[in-house]
Amino acid sequence: MISPAAQPPLPVPFGVSEYTTGPATFEQDLSLFRELGIQNIEVCEGKLAAADPRPQIEQLQATGMKVTSVQPRLHSLFPDGPRPLPAPPAERMSRVAETCKLFGQYFPGTTLVTISGAAPNGDYRLAYQTAAHEYRKAASVAEQHGVRLALEPLNPILMNVDTFVCSLAHARRLIETVDHPAFGLFLDVWHVWEDAAAPEEIATLAGRIFGVHVNDWHTPRAFGDRAIPGQGEIPLLKLLQAIRGTGYAGAYTLEIFSELKLPGSLWADPRKTISESKAAFENLWSQVCA
Repeated sequence: MISPAAQPPLPVPFGVSEYTTGPATFEQDLSLFRELGIQNIEVCEGKLAAADPRPQIEQLQATGMKVTSVQPRLHSLFPDGPRPLPAPPAERMSRVAETCKLFGQYFPGTTLVTISGAAPNGDYRLAYQTAAHEYRKAASVAEQHGVRLALEPLNPILMNVDTFVCSLAHARRLIETVDHPAFGLFLDVWHVWEDAAAPEEIATLAGRIFGVHVNDWHTPRAFGDRAIPGQGEIPLLKLLQAIRGTGYAGAYTLEIFSELKLPGSLWADPRKTISESKAAFENLWSQVCA
């Protein structure tokens, strides 16, 4: 029998979102991720050919990487800053349904990430009612195609631009209202870290966390301006311990937004950004598991 001390360490559950590489192409991402030994990938559908993405998806499938999550080409219920059209929520969610169908064929079990978009005319009551109705329908479609749907609450600095769901408590309210096994939470530490109740809220969402984004916060110089884990202000160890304490066993996916015009842009050298982030996460993970 192998003694506990001689057992090989568990693999670090680290993944990378294609948002982290900024303007790099899908093919460039695959090449870089394979070179760096990345096993878990979050696919950005916007990097795939709109006319026929299947050859690229099959290319990804051949790499053996695990698609832990997908960012749909259009991923908000209501219009957001980057994607104001089409406006009707039902039409927007029909686009999400198409993404469910596409990725369910190739990567069953993966999670599609969505955000709420801005409340129309500031009517939050209508926004919640519409969201509950549309997400319940969308979750049923996702389940039919063997995938899951997750809502990502955003930092309040994006309120009235990209979201009306700005806290874990608000996200939990909607998840509980929808009450569907294929609908849960995507938790991004950058969006929730300033909430003093975050660890307690995370505990209440045990079993409903479908994915996690990791990164770090420094006072942003633009909408896209995040930091490498451990190089900012987020109490990552405390949050990661809370997430692991729920029984979550999925990937922790690096999602770095930046802008090339910014001094020291993390998109300028994605190889360096991913390598440094992977090393930082491995160090954090060893402390989380200690």
